[in-house]
Amino acid sequence: MTTAKGYGTLIGDGLWSNNQMLVALLGLCPLLATTTSATNGLGMGLATTVVVTCSNGTISLVRNLVRPEIRIPVFVLVIASFVTLVELIMQAFFYELHLVLGLFISLIVVNCMIIGRAEAFASKNRLDRALVDGLAVGLGATLVLTTLGGLREFVAQGTLFSQIHLLLGEGARGLTLRLGEDFQGALIAILPPGAFIGLGLLIALKNLIDTRLERPTRVRTVTTPAVSAARS
Repeated sequence: MTTAKGYGTLIGDGLWSNNQMLVALLGLCPLLATTTSATNGLGMGLATTVVVTCSNGTISLVRNLVRPEIRIPVFVLVIASFVTLVELIMQAFFYELHLVLGLFISLIVVNCMIIGRAEAFASKNRLDRALVDGLAVGLGATLVLTTLGGLREFVAQGTLFSQIHLLLGEGARGLTLRLGEDFQGALIAILPPGAFIGLGLLIALKNLIDTRLERPTRVRTVTTPAVSAARS
């Protein structure tokens, strides 16, 4: 009998330990294509978070009503419904940002990360756990999208959160950070090779941090039996 993960573990897995974009490497199409700026990454991440959270909750509610033979088409239909809703909202309130992200909002429908969470988790767990998992996975994706977008934007242009007013309104124009007009950036950062290089650096950084965090635990595990034997 397996013990269900607590809410804290679900959140930790979604944000860090099992971040789908850094561990499973799912959802790479929007990750590599839309992260030319931190604003684009944040907008794409928030849209993804809404879709994965709402679809997880809906699939959890209907999981006992759907026959196994048709579960994948039903999952895709549910996801497509929420993607359409998000797209209509963006067209109404964030039209310029929608023009920038373009086709990639519609492609959320076939995002393997969202379908994977629906199949692996939402279809097997109750509503509250499905919602927490969807929110954590979505925020984890948003974190990676925004970080990679910010890194590429900063190296290429010397700015951070340029055009943030497209997402937060005209009052947010002053939130953009700039190094100055004389900054000579590296154009490769916002080209496709820059996306792969940036993603590789983020994965390497995560693996390094995980290794450093695991090392004290391994040391305690190895030394404790030795100390006990010496005392006896």
